[in-house]
Amino acid sequence: MAKEKEDDSLKNVDDEKLRLRQEELDISKNRVQVGEVELSKEIIEEQKIVDVPVTHEEVVIERRAINNEASDSPITDEEAIHIPISEEQVQVGKHTVVTGEIEVHKREVEDTKHIEETLKREEAHVNKEGNARIIDEEEDGEFH
Repeated sequence: MAKEKEDDSLKNVDDEKLRLRQEELDISKNRVQVGEVELSKEIIEEQKIVDVPVTHEEVVIERRAINNEASDSPITDEEAIHIPISEEQVQVGKHTVVTGEIEVHKREVEDTKHIEETLKREEAHVNKEGNARIIDEEEDGEFH
């Protein structure tokens, strides 16, 4: 019983508390649009020059002397020879072919952002006047 009385005598009726606080960082992330990529096509026109070999026919007339041989045919203007003449003509057409394709996709890339912020905290300071006795019950000897 004597020990209980001794503990009671150590307790002060005027016990007061001083709460110490500190700031901590609250980190959150938001996704925001930072840009946009547009992929489109552009029509480019260019002149193309191609050499195409073509053929055509020519009539060659060769004359020979025939030593004035006798003929039983009368002279008329009804006899004629028709020779058709042809040539190759170039026809140009166009058709479309696929020359390639572009595939587009997004990927997530993780970086590390270094954030620097000043945080505040409260520390207790004990000032004593006169012959006041202080019993520090904090294990590391500091008030935080």
